Amino acid sequence: MRVSRSGAESRQRIVIGAADLIRRRGLAASTVRDLAEHAEAPLGSTYHYFPRGKQQLAAEAVRFAGDLVLLALDRELRAGPIPGLRAFLALWRETVISSGFRAGCPVLAVAVEEPPADGDPEAITAAAEVFAGWQEMLAGSLRAHGAGDSQARRLATLIVAAVEGTVAMCRASGDIRPLDDVAAELEALVAAAVAP
Repeated sequence: MRVSRSGAESRQRIVIGAADLIRRRGLAASTVRDLAEHAEAPLGSTYHYFPRGKQQLAAEAVRFAGDLVLLALDRELRAGPIPGLRAFLALWRETVISSGFRAGCPVLAVAVEEPPADGDPEAITAAAEVFAGWQEMLAGSLRAHGAGDSQARRLATLIVAAVEGTVAMCRASGDIRPLDDVAAELEALVAAAVAP
């Protein structure tokens, strides 16, 4: 399907709106109508751009959110794994605080959903791909700065899992302290892994 520039902008607005609503409400609690309304888009346009429905839209919203994180990680990891880790943590800290503890990560929100009974779990598949991309980028930086292959992979998995879990804890408690505590411990582990 060929999309005009204004069509591409409309489609992108729907994707961004969907990512925002999913990070606040989750996927199961959001209908296509809710996602369209949140993006201030006509329902018909939403189905036009996303003919496979909610799963397609959610998958694209998850990939959009994942790509934003990858861009930030790529930029910061050039200075090393500790600046990259700090940027990753700062991004989620800002997300949680600026939303008044009402928003988290749309990737996690989709990943914990029950797969649809009547079709392809396109959104969950996208969430798995996003998590894997973040892990690979972190692991690559750790390897480039002296960590062994298996240690880099395990530590990258720990970073993503710890941060995602801690974001959920912060939302539940209305307190940023769990993220700050995890940040300090993760930084110590990364520093030890890349120490000369």
